[in-house]
Amino acid sequence: MGGIGSPKLYMNSFSIDIHNLLVLDHNLNQCNIEIRPLGIIVRFRSLLETYGLIIPYYKLKVYKGRAQEYSIYMDQYFIKVLADKQDIHTFFKKIAEQKVLNTPPSFEDL
Repeated sequence: MGGIGSPKLYMNSFSIDIHNLLVLDHNLNQCNIEIRPLGIIVRFRSLLETYGLIIPYYKLKVYKGRAQEYSIYMDQYFIKVLADKQDIHTFFKKIAEQKVLNTPPSFEDL
């Protein structure tokens, strides 16, 4: 699988639940993503706490909005990250490949 951790990602926008955590401090809003066998973990910090949004592959939705932005969705949560370097684009391709390999077939496919 190669490397499983993303480079530092800067968050452009996020859902209200995540916003309520990040508004508590005045640091840059940044996160990183770790690829796991059953999904991904999006980690970010606020004040002195580390938070993780655990997203299984079957609930993960990744959209490429603008040329340099990716959106990660799970249920009511979303995070939009800046993708201004080639290694970030490569990492999101790796996430898409892992999602295809690890998502169980849907009921309609049977």
